[in-house]
Amino acid sequence: MFENLSDKFDRAFKVLKGHGQITEINVAETLKEVRRALLEADVNFKTSKEFANRVKEKALGQNVLNSISPSQLLIKITHTELISLMGDTKSDISYQGNPGVILMSGLQGSGKTTFSGKLASYLKTKKGKNPLLVACDVYRPAAIDQLHVVGESIGIEVYSEKENKNPVSIAQNAVKHARQSGYNVVILDTAGRLAVDEQMMQEIETIKKKIVPSETLFVVDSMTGQDAVNTAKTFNERIDFDGVVLTKLDGDTRGGAAISIKSVVNKPIKFIGTGEKMDAIDVFHPERMADRILGMGDVVSLVEKAQEQFDEEAARKLQKRIHKNQFDFNDFKSQIMQVKKMGNMKDVVGMIPGMKKAMKNTEIDNNAFTPILAIIDSMTPKERVTPTIINQQRRRRLASGSGTNIQEVNKLMKQFEETKKMMKLMSNKRNMMNMMSQLKKMGGKMPM
Repeated sequence: MFENLSDKFDRAFKVLKGHGQITEINVAETLKEVRRALLEADVNFKTSKEFANRVKEKALGQNVLNSISPSQLLIKITHTELISLMGDTKSDISYQGNPGVILMSGLQGSGKTTFSGKLASYLKTKKGKNPLLVACDVYRPAAIDQLHVVGESIGIEVYSEKENKNPVSIAQNAVKHARQSGYNVVILDTAGRLAVDEQMMQEIETIKKKIVPSETLFVVDSMTGQDAVNTAKTFNERIDFDGVVLTKLDGDTRGGAAISIKSVVNKPIKFIGTGEKMDAIDVFHPERMADRILGMGDVVSLVEKAQEQFDEEAARKLQKRIHKNQFDFNDFKSQIMQVKKMGNMKDVVGMIPGMKKAMKNTEIDNNAFTPILAIIDSMTPKERVTPTIINQQRRRRLASGSGTNIQEVNKLMKQFEETKKMMKLMSNKRNMMNMMSQLKKMGGKMPM
């Protein structure tokens, strides 16, 4: 995400490289490029201009220390202002009540139904809640069926009334049902509506007035750029929502909505959708997003993603096996599956400080693990447990059985041995402390 914007920011700051001090002339030249980058990313014109002016004012008011360059100082100031522009800190969702009610609103095609499912799954798995999804879209063909499919895929009940064409009464009945059945959060998936559709806008106003939700979220497709911001402004004037959800941030988006929506509607971005899967939902952290935009990586999110896939008991067993030099292909496959669960590999690698620039022109294939897994799956149980018996004849059989070639099998055997050595190294506490120390340095906030 934001790859184009990151590249343009990087080029803008190169204007200051080689300069010994910050002057009004070289700052103006750099910020002209910053403004252009923001506008090309579809950031609101007024927001772009005010942002550049704030950065300029702060840059000219500071002395450049001997330890940092003018470009580093300007990146630091830009980083701080980006965080401020996007909301300073993360904003929590409210789901208090008996039950708590979350009202979803937005345009047709914004990804509201899919996100309703993602949010329900998030509240169930991360917050220990017992959510109920409610189908209040009585207009779109198959909308109710779609929500039922989503609910079934995540193991969450969906309340619907196929014969009832009144969204207000469906919502009221659903809240009663939730209260009687022990559900503590209700998520109302309403129909997508256009801001110009007066009847539909009055309908969602009525739902909000009758239900009095603990949270009203506006879901918007980030790929629509400035249109998303304008629509959010119109909706906010009518229903006074509590927060914004940006979907499809994994697509070919320019990022303008994420950067300028907070300053225009003065409502926080609370969640972002980053893919098709039901777990592709992230809490929005302005500081982490600023880090990514400026190419500083995002170590905190990377660690959190790793921890989500971390099985403490399995890790203890693995550590014992490594100590006894018993690490085998079953363990190797298990580690690969955990990495795959972390999401798009290019995004994961981009969270490591400095790696986004280093991997700029390198394609990371999400299917890179496919031939590796095919080779492992072609092994006999004995070969997986005792890799040393895999001689040249067995390697040829594995290549044939997995649809690969002998070179790929040889490469996997080498990777396995290197991984085994690394695992042994990591099992040593002193070595682990040294690695953590290095990672801490990598995660520092000094610009790359």
